[in-house]
Amino acid sequence: MTVLSTRALNRATLARQLLLDRAGLPVLDAVGHLCGLQAQEPQEPFTGLWSRLRAFDPAALSDLLTGRDVVRTHLMRRTVHLVTAADVLAWRSRHDAMLRQRVLGVYRRELAGVDLDELAAAGRAVLADGEPRSMSQLARAVADRWPAPGPRALGEMLVAALVPMAQLPPRGLWRARAGVRNLPLSSWLGREADPPSADGSDPVGRALVRRYLAAYGPAATADLRAWSGLAGLPKAVAAVREELVAFRDERGRELLDLPGAPRPDPGTPAPVRFLPAFDNAILGYDDRDRIIDREHRGLSVVGARMVLVDGRVSATWTVEDDTVLVTPLRDLSPAERAAVGEEGGALAAFLSDGAGDRTRILGG
Repeated sequence: MTVLSTRALNRATLARQLLLDRAGLPVLDAVGHLCGLQAQEPQEPFTGLWSRLRAFDPAALSDLLTGRDVVRTHLMRRTVHLVTAADVLAWRSRHDAMLRQRVLGVYRRELAGVDLDELAAAGRAVLADGEPRSMSQLARAVADRWPAPGPRALGEMLVAALVPMAQLPPRGLWRARAGVRNLPLSSWLGREADPPSADGSDPVGRALVRRYLAAYGPAATADLRAWSGLAGLPKAVAAVREELVAFRDERGRELLDLPGAPRPDPGTPAPVRFLPAFDNAILGYDDRDRIIDREHRGLSVVGARMVLVDGRVSATWTVEDDTVLVTPLRDLSPAERAAVGEEGGALAAFLSDGAGDRTRILGG
């Protein structure tokens, strides 16, 4: 079985994530290809798409949100993602059990004794008037019936698990500052999410395996589980296994992939790329060695924004007074510093609508 080096996996990841060459895809197609973008920080997906698409216009993403073609919703790993409407309707039921268990993992004691089906029915009844509500408003509306758990536990369970929800614009629009207002997906998109397969064949699970590998492969089943939060995909992997090719990484793990998917030469040059907070190019794996050194892995879960240099996380970045400030995590060569400065300047111009194009590399 062919062994893929860490650098080979890095270049494959960059290619699948549209980070090796900016793509000319429409924004909707890019969101679909990436299987959604993590979006609990509402403005971060704009940077993620700017780094991946040629001539990205942030208004295009805002229009997709207001046009209901893209939705903000809790999905993979119980985190808020931007997902195409088609994908959330197809995938949501497959995530229901995981979402419940993840909320119970935090609030099991508070929700002990609460019939979750009854709670879901009560929440749907409140929302039947078609009025968007914040999580706290929805929780208060049912709290008289379940006073013991407290509004936070009730609200989290309803909004993140029991009732498939869309977070409505202006939340998530370019430059917008707005709180979360929730409406059932069925109201926002005009129909219920697809039900689970009646015969247990799990076509959605099989589709998730293929889609994940297209955007993240080659990858181990543990990587697929880490990205999705779903534990019940071994049968789906087994069902499509004959369609796939297998490799091993340098640790000996088996990696699966789509036969025709891009796996660039490890020597392919990788341009500097600025990633937003919580970018799935990093979080979408159990083993993240292909893109970030282990000593820096903690940065990926605390919301640090990353800079890729030669394909690997080599710095973090913030913005101050329309200037992109870069903090290196290793010594950068003069050529690397120049490339970081050039790309950072372009990012500064994007984020400031052309008001500034300055980059400052701290230290050294």
